[in-house]
Amino acid sequence: MLRLLVRLVVVKLAVLAGLAALLVAASRRFDRAVEADRRRLLAAPRPSHPPLVTDEMLAGLPEPARRYLRYAGVVGRPLVDTVRVRQRCRMRPAPNGMSFPVVAEQWYSVEPPGFIWDATVPVGCIPVVRGRDGYVDGHGLMTIKAGSLLPFVNASGPEMDQASLLRHLSEMPWFPSAFLRDRITWEAIDDTTVRVSITDGDLRATGKLEIDAEGRLVAFRAERHAMVGKAFELRPWSAPTYAYGEFEGLRLPTSGAAVWTLPDGTELPYIEVELTDVEYDPPLPA
Repeated sequence: MLRLLVRLVVVKLAVLAGLAALLVAASRRFDRAVEADRRRLLAAPRPSHPPLVTDEMLAGLPEPARRYLRYAGVVGRPLVDTVRVRQRCRMRPAPNGMSFPVVAEQWYSVEPPGFIWDATVPVGCIPVVRGRDGYVDGHGLMTIKAGSLLPFVNASGPEMDQASLLRHLSEMPWFPSAFLRDRITWEAIDDTTVRVSITDGDLRATGKLEIDAEGRLVAFRAERHAMVGKAFELRPWSAPTYAYGEFEGLRLPTSGAAVWTLPDGTELPYIEVELTDVEYDPPLPA
C-alpha cells in the first residue's frame, strides 16, 4: 500500500511539473508574440518636431484644454515619441462576477499612434491568463489566452480598430504632450468640458475631457464599441480619474478606471488601474 501511495504521489508530481513546464513554454511563446508586436509598433520613423513644448503651442486651444495641459506641466518639457508604463490592475468583467488582479506593461507610439498592452493574471508565479491588446499600423487587436495556450478572445476588425484608437486617445493623459500633435483637433463645449479627436488615416476617434477648475482631468467620455458575444455594440464608455501623482516631472493620473454603461443604465467599472511607473522615450529591451 505504501509503495502504491508513493507511486501515486510521484505520478501526481510529474503531471504537475509537466503542466507547469507547458505553461512556462506557452508563456514564452506569448512573450515572443508581444515582442514582435512591440518592435513593429516602434519601428516607424519618427517625424521631426520641436524639442520642447512652449506656451505658444497652447495658444490656439480651448481654455479648458490649456488649463489642463498647464496643470499637467507640459510647458518646458520634451515632446515625447514613445512611452512605457507599468500598471497594477483589478478586473471585474461581469457586473456580479469575481474580480482578479492583473499586472501589465504597455508601450505606446505617439507618431503614428499605437500601443501594445501585455497583461498577466498571476497565481503565484504561474501566468494563468495572458492578455494582449493593441493598436498597430491602424488596426486594433485583442487576444486573451488561458495559460497562454487556449484562446477565448481573439478580436479584430473595423469596430476593434475604432475601439482601440479611442483607447489610445483616452490614455494620452499619461503622455499629455501628445495632445499637441497635428492629428489632434479640439472643440470647445463649456468652461469644464472640451471635445478632442484623433485621426489616423481614414479612422477617427472622438471623446470629451471633463476638467476641473484647477486643471485636473476628471473623466474621459465617449461612445465605444463593446464586444458582446462575437459581435460589437456601440455603448457609452468612460475613464474616470481617481488620483494624480508626479512622474517624469509631469502631473499624471495615477489611478482610475474604465467603465461601461450597460443597456439598463448601470455602470460596470470592469477594470481599475494604478499607474506604477512611466518612462518616456525608453530604449527598446534587448
